[in-house]
Amino acid sequence: MRTLFRLFVIVPIAIVLLMFAFANRHLVTVSFDPFAGNDIAGPAIRAPLFIVLILSAGVGVILGGVAAWFKQARLKRAVREAQAEAEEARAEAARLRREMLVNPPVRPLAASTSSALTVRRDAA
Repeated sequence: MRTLFRLFVIVPIAIVLLMFAFANRHLVTVSFDPFAGNDIAGPAIRAPLFIVLILSAGVGVILGGVAAWFKQARLKRAVREAQAEAEEARAEAARLRREMLVNPPVRPLAASTSSALTVRRDAA
């Protein structure tokens, strides 16, 4: 299975990256100066274009992974809280079942047509 993954996924990606690197070998300047054109030159890096693009994509993947990790941490916390709440509900349901077996509920008497208490009027 791992060999098939390497053959069908990793190898084509490597070939595409190599072709991209050979096609974009010229040097570019990446400037980190927010106020270009001033007397003082800001920090700048001169590197081949393919390195700049691949590093930018790598940094983006890492930052996206960190953001997803933080979101998953929040969701995992919510899942743990929901599981704890569900466990409390199960425990309470089990306690109530045991209580029902020990002390069954008292059923109300069936309603009869004649009442035991009747009001009589004296005919005087």
